[in-house]
Amino acid sequence: MAVKKKKWGDHRVESSWRMFKIMSEFVDGFEKMEKYGPCISIFGSARTKPDNKYYQLAEVIATKLTKEGYGIITGGGPGIMEAGNKGAKLAKGKSVGLHIELEFEQQWNEYIDPDKLLIFNYFFARKVMFIRYAQAFVFMPGGFGTMDEVFEALTLVQTHSVDKVPLIFVGKDYWQGLLDWLKNSMLAEGNISLEDLKLYHVTDDPNRVTKIINDFYKKKALRPNMRL
Repeated sequence: MAVKKKKWGDHRVESSWRMFKIMSEFVDGFEKMEKYGPCISIFGSARTKPDNKYYQLAEVIATKLTKEGYGIITGGGPGIMEAGNKGAKLAKGKSVGLHIELEFEQQWNEYIDPDKLLIFNYFFARKVMFIRYAQAFVFMPGGFGTMDEVFEALTLVQTHSVDKVPLIFVGKDYWQGLLDWLKNSMLAEGNISLEDLKLYHVTDDPNRVTKIINDFYKKKALRPNMRL
């Protein structure tokens, strides 16, 4: 017996209702995130274990940034995200988690403030919250998801679609191959400019991370990225 296939038009009603679901994620996210004040987004792998040097480094960075008065935003999961929230929690600062509902993803980590946990169904809505409410981005070692966030942030800053903010790669050994490729392949082919290579910093020093961000905001007001 032949299986009856859906026609293209059969999806129109479903798509219309999905629009309201998407809108609700943006409305809820904007209303809650506005209350948290200046935060730093820390990106990195969910697979990184607590005994890994990058987990421990992310925790130290989050603690230092929190002591400077910034909140910490992560994706809310395990690994580097957990380390970021843990560092914020240990320093008694704001610990925000933007969790995504995935079939294979673990539950959100225990270090998120209960009133600062947001749960998303859509990656694009979640990324808007990361981008709009971050005063800086710290890129720890990660996988495909981290790469997505890295190039999203670089593209938005490069195209002036958001305000310029510090973009910081932490983990020289991990990132060096990618950064060399940007210079030796992407720049060499004329697909980016020399100025684009100045959009980011690279360091393994938690104190340097804090200094880069603090120095930047000596000359600029802390506020959400207004162009989104």
